[in-house]
Amino acid sequence: MSSSFRRTVRGMRDFLPEEAEKLRFIEQSAREVAKLYGYEEVITPLVENFELLAAKIGEENRKRMYVFEDLGRRKVALRPEFTASVARLVATKMQSFPKPLRLFSAGSLYRYDEPQFGRYREFWQANFELFGSTEPEADAEILVLTDDSMRKIGLRDYHFKVGHVGILRSILSQEKIGDEQQNWIMQLLDKKQWDEALGIAKEAGASEECLDNLEKLFKTRGKDPEAVVRDIGELVKEYPEALKALQNINEIIGLVSKSGAEVDLVLDAGFARGLEYYTGIVFETFVPEMKVALAGGGRYDRLIELFGAGKIPGVGVAQGIDRMALALERQGAILRADKARKVLVIPVGHEMVSAAFHVSILLRKGGFYVQLEVTRRSVARALSDAGKKGIAHAVIVGPTEMREGKVVLRDMMKRSQETVSLEGLIEKLES
Repeated sequence: MSSSFRRTVRGMRDFLPEEAEKLRFIEQSAREVAKLYGYEEVITPLVENFELLAAKIGEENRKRMYVFEDLGRRKVALRPEFTASVARLVATKMQSFPKPLRLFSAGSLYRYDEPQFGRYREFWQANFELFGSTEPEADAEILVLTDDSMRKIGLRDYHFKVGHVGILRSILSQEKIGDEQQNWIMQLLDKKQWDEALGIAKEAGASEECLDNLEKLFKTRGKDPEAVVRDIGELVKEYPEALKALQNINEIIGLVSKSGAEVDLVLDAGFARGLEYYTGIVFETFVPEMKVALAGGGRYDRLIELFGAGKIPGVGVAQGIDRMALALERQGAILRADKARKVLVIPVGHEMVSAAFHVSILLRKGGFYVQLEVTRRSVARALSDAGKKGIAHAVIVGPTEMREGKVVLRDMMKRSQETVSLEGLIEKLES
């Protein structure tokens, strides 16, 4: 057997306990945010029909899907994102559910990208989707919810890049540029290839005036939404549908601003995302320490129609769990997991094992995270390894102390210890 079996498949990762703890901390935080906002969790398959996942995901992403034929000769794929699967669920089993629907998902996704910092072939996301409303307050909720998610895990100095594909698509549609070319242009804008995007528009027959306006739009961005909206308005005043889209994003930003949420926004007229199903606002979040987005989302009002379920508008966000963990690491953040509640219980000798079991159960009932020493090694060796594991306290169960109903409590950080009664052990640990 070759030595390759000892390595992970390229683009896949093992997570050691501390790394796994970070991922689960962020995932659990996302679940708490979901509950705060009334989002209910759904679980969809890891493997779906290729046609479902390929619909409106964009040509670049289609090329990067893990596609294979199962034993029934069906063309299937590993999910590259959550939205298509959740949309299928809404269009079928949840079609008659009262609207709006607020749905949450979390798990692993797969894309055959070139592995690099913050980009892997297996990655984790927390997904929030709101179905059944076209109103700007639904979009504003997703933005504020995303802000809460970032704030809750302790991220600092993050900002939102916000755009509206309706502005750009309205201009291109009025210029008689077809959907295929529009999709291509959006994918180029997603990669910040503005000159190439202009080239496609020119080849598709856009007028010189249109090309001039597009070039100016691609450079129009800023942190003062009112000023940026005015500048965009001047450039799109001859495009009625683009003006409607501009009014829509202005309303959304206004709601966020008036809500009291301190969301740091950059309005960017030339910003787009690669997924073809977006119809309205699009956004991504960034921190200064990383070039890749931590989260991204937007509005998609026609995706459900692909499954023959009528018009059910939607807006959502995908939050990159592993990218958020990387951002916390880059910012030097410490997880707020309660490490002070980690305890190691050590029996002194074979005859103290039963008593140590009793003490462990007592502490767990008190809400502490308890490991029982099970290798019968020396107390000194057990304490040494406990320190390496970041365990806060050790409880040493010895025969002399137990005859008096007591144990030895050791503070691993201070390297001090004292004898305490069993009745007072939990109270002492709490203090």
